[in-house]
Amino acid sequence: MNGLILTLIIITSILLVLIVLVQNSKGGGLVSNFASTNQMMGVRKTTDFLEKATWGLAIALVIFCVAGTATLPKNIVVEERSYFETNVPQVEMPQGLPTAEGMQPTEGAQQ
Repeated sequence: MNGLILTLIIITSILLVLIVLVQNSKGGGLVSNFASTNQMMGVRKTTDFLEKATWGLAIALVIFCVAGTATLPKNIVVEERSYFETNVPQVEMPQGLPTAEGMQPTEGAQQ
């Protein structure tokens, strides 16, 4: 299920990027290529289509992201140990070494 939702998110994202790149913020873009008077879809209808497609894809992307989050597995506890924890032998600390609590500051040290 997560793979399907992830695929839909990727496809929607790519389509959204392509639709936004086709648009021009100054009123040109795809509309400027269809400016002739004998076109079946006029300039205004092309702009409306691109705007509706942008909003539709943005809403679909939000829905797919929320659905993807909702279908994530919950409470998975992975108790794998690292390579070093499993393969490096434990070494005991030698006895009789001074600890941090037992050390006195030296004469030149600032407190």
